[in-house]
Amino acid sequence: MEKKWTAVIEPSNNLMDLKLKEVWRYKDLIWLFVQRDFKTRYKQTLLGPLWFIVQPLFTTIVQTFVFGNLAGLPTDGVPQFLFYMAGNVPWLYFSTCLTSTSNTFVGNAGVFGKVYFPRLTTPIATVISSVLNFLIQFVMFLGFTIYFMLRGSAVHITWVAALTPLLILEMAMLGMGFGIIVSSLTTKYRDLQVLVGFGVSLWMYATPIIYAASSLSPKMYTAIMLNPMSPIVELMRYGWLGSGTTPWVFWGLSWIVTFIVLFLGIIMFNKVEKTFMDTV
Repeated sequence: MEKKWTAVIEPSNNLMDLKLKEVWRYKDLIWLFVQRDFKTRYKQTLLGPLWFIVQPLFTTIVQTFVFGNLAGLPTDGVPQFLFYMAGNVPWLYFSTCLTSTSNTFVGNAGVFGKVYFPRLTTPIATVISSVLNFLIQFVMFLGFTIYFMLRGSAVHITWVAALTPLLILEMAMLGMGFGIIVSSLTTKYRDLQVLVGFGVSLWMYATPIIYAASSLSPKMYTAIMLNPMSPIVELMRYGWLGSGTTPWVFWGLSWIVTFIVLFLGIIMFNKVEKTFMDTV
């Protein structure tokens, strides 16, 4: 009697085969990975999930003291604390997506070598679990925003705030795209993993996190806005604080870069997953 298999695992030499339908069939596994990431990230820590709040809060306090009070950098007329927090919250989400997914192959080699499942499920799960962190931090940011509004500060929410879900989606796609590119490269060149943290730190200074983009010269403003994260941060600030600029053209270019990076990342990821066990 002929057996009818529910699934057939076979090699594919087509780089354009992204296997997105197969990833969707494993959506339950993605949710299990999300729960695993959320639990293990803060297991055996003193503060646990409170680190979601502590990290952006202390970062904002330090930036307010150093860049706001000592350096005196302009903040578009809004309270310094809110200005820096509005930049830190989205940046922390993006940088977490990038650094976490950049360790996909090396960090999950033990699991990948034992059982088959679409490898792309692990970086997707990492990005989703990071959204939970972002939402907690974003609620904290909204709380401070309301507090300053009640005190009469020059802060107001604009219609651009309605674009926040799109901004979150783009950050997830961009962070995952760059992350899986790095993950694909580190299977052979392990020292690249060391440079990721340093590179992300430098990238932050090329993004208007600690300075107002409106205070830059026209040429410098254009150069900074070509960074795909810069329009996202600016629109986030304009939407929820009513300050800064609305770089619509640069946001469109940012989306183009995001799609290209994510597409190239998935292609590289699918190619490397066939042989990475030989090099990891």
